[in-house]
Amino acid sequence: MEKLRVLLADDHPLMIAGIMGALESQSDIEIVGEATSGAQVLPLIAAAKPNLVLLDVRMPELDGLSCLKRIRERYPELRVVMLSVSSDREQVAQALAQGASAYIVKSIDTGDLPAAIRQTVSGAFFCVGDLGATQAAQNGNGAGLSEREVEILQAVTRGLSNRAIAKELWLSDQTVKFHLHNIYRKLAVSNRTEAAKFAFEHGLAEAPVTAAASLH
Repeated sequence: MEKLRVLLADDHPLMIAGIMGALESQSDIEIVGEATSGAQVLPLIAAAKPNLVLLDVRMPELDGLSCLKRIRERYPELRVVMLSVSSDREQVAQALAQGASAYIVKSIDTGDLPAAIRQTVSGAFFCVGDLGATQAAQNGNGAGLSEREVEILQAVTRGLSNRAIAKELWLSDQTVKFHLHNIYRKLAVSNRTEAAKFAFEHGLAEAPVTAAASLH
């Protein structure tokens, strides 16, 4: 199996170390280059030929959004995931308008990065971070959930574990975890119980029939 070639562009050593630690253990992902300034990114893309770039928004010499614009002009098919400490909606919108494949706020658990990267490669746009329910609703119908996220939410209301959901929907455990992270953000809830309650109250899942209810 051909590995996914990833170029990492970030000027913070601790962030680079954290991302590398999360990705180097993945058998299907290979880090092929590291850029610590925006000016280094395009030359490294030409040399390393990555499939995907993890690009920090705030970079010295050339900021991430300006770098993204140049990448799109020269390498229109290359997927770019923006990384940022900010969840500012205008910045997210600007990144989208300039062709970002995904936008990840750095508060994400680095353990979720491999699944996020695989989602990007599959062609699905996603945004991970504290953007709030309003922004999420603008990104889709109703509560802002994708069809896959609704499937997973309905499985949660049936009391299935992450592993059981993964088996039922033919997904990896990490992918289920990633989707749940997005669901919680979009619904502005913090756990499975609150997510299930939201689903029942908003018609996304049928309320369970309790033993007591079945007697009437």
